[in-house]
Amino acid sequence: QVQVVESGGGSVQAGGSLRLSCAVSEYTITRNCIGWFRQAPGKEREGVAVICGNVGTRYYADSVRGRFTISRDIAKNMAYLQMNSLKPDDTAMYYCAAGAPARPLVEDQYIYWGQGTQVTVSS
Repeated sequence: QVQVVESGGGSVQAGGSLRLSCAVSEYTITRNCIGWFRQAPGKEREGVAVICGNVGTRYYADSVRGRFTISRDIAKNMAYLQMNSLKPDDTAMYYCAAGAPARPLVEDQYIYWGQGTQVTVSS
């Protein structure tokens, strides 16, 4: 049974940094894509950063490009999201997901999801 477990969320002041981790079991992370999504209160869930395939092609939302970095440790079957220069607008529940999407930053075809980890950025 595939399990996806996020960790590393917390509260930070604007300008600070956090590193989220995603542990995936029973699913090889290079198989397709591992993505980070977020959902703020009252808003739809949006794709933040995705890494795909053996090559590790990366995709970023415009709102986080240059501030967030997605990476992975293949040996540990884990993915990470390094978040720098955080803004209050980054406050959301962050989810890790695995799947084979036609459009990497769109959640539709991600099969396996974690429970999420909360990130709160104060001004």
